[in-house]
Amino acid sequence: MWQAEASIELGAIRANVARVCSGTSAEVMAVVKADGYGHGAVPVARAALEAGATRLGVATLSEALELRDAGVTAPVLAWLLAPGQPREQAVAADVDLSAASLTELAEVTAGAMTAGRTARLHLKIDTGLGRNGAQPRDWLELVEAAAKAEATGFVEVVGVWSHFACSDETEHPANDAQLERFHWALDVAATAGLRPSQRHMANSAAILTRPDSHFDVVRLGVAMYGLTPIPGRDFGLRPAMTVRARVALTKRVPAGHGVSYGLTYTAPAETTLALVPVGYFDGLPRAASNVGPVQLGGVRRTIAGRVAMDQFVVDCGDDDVHAGDTAILFGPGDDGEPTADDWAEVLHTINYEVLTSFGSQRRIPRVYR
Repeated sequence: MWQAEASIELGAIRANVARVCSGTSAEVMAVVKADGYGHGAVPVARAALEAGATRLGVATLSEALELRDAGVTAPVLAWLLAPGQPREQAVAADVDLSAASLTELAEVTAGAMTAGRTARLHLKIDTGLGRNGAQPRDWLELVEAAAKAEATGFVEVVGVWSHFACSDETEHPANDAQLERFHWALDVAATAGLRPSQRHMANSAAILTRPDSHFDVVRLGVAMYGLTPIPGRDFGLRPAMTVRARVALTKRVPAGHGVSYGLTYTAPAETTLALVPVGYFDGLPRAASNVGPVQLGGVRRTIAGRVAMDQFVVDCGDDDVHAGDTAILFGPGDDGEPTADDWAEVLHTINYEVLTSFGSQRRIPRVYR
């Protein structure tokens, strides 16, 4: 008998991917980093590929190798490797790599020579996000060096890419500025003799609102999991994850009884308290104390008192609630249960963090529907 679980609706993943594929002529790269945003990288990757995605994106080498070890053969791009990471393993496993500096380019080239095969490389330009990517003043030097590396036969520059900073704010002037800078970067790369077949910049928000940014490939992230990348906008996506737990204990307490550490909640009247065995070890932030929404007994309620390491409490008043009943933390909202967006609002964060916090915990097993 389960105690807590994250239920993953793979049909929702497929539907969301198909929805995006139908709206673009670009190839769709399904981003399954962070263990598929907590949904499970391998099952999500397979579902996305079945629905029309042709490529996969991850952050780290270990994430890419996990896909290969599971028998996933589709093209995979890994874009965040620290110095000294065994890039030869990536090349040997047919994993695309990214470079944003001469040092990274040299490491990819060396890895390819060690592996004895050609590395497929994506060069990243920083168009304004200020994270990874080469600065525009360094771009010409990088693309010229990459062209020389191509001449050795150990590197093939298959992609040039960048990332939006404000695509979830559709009217933000940075979006146009970044796109203009990306076009410039492509022109510089072409002047250096590079002919990348995979030009990509659009993330989920840009996929849905900026068709002029689609180029050859689009990178589908949070929208694949059914959450809107733009707060307040409905794009017809279906959330794939539902997190629920079974009530461990209920009891009646008198008016004035305190609840949990610090007694930050006091029962206003005689009431039934329900104990739910999920806590901050399981991804439920302590910041959800006294604000986190939960559906129990068909009624939406609020966490009472502080969230502990393993458990939280809900004040159920005089409702007929018992041990073994199901408390739903969030789901698609079909039956009035809270959604990941509801949690993001009360926690003053984004829905991405909600998914990854709950979905990758050891004590909340994933089950697939």
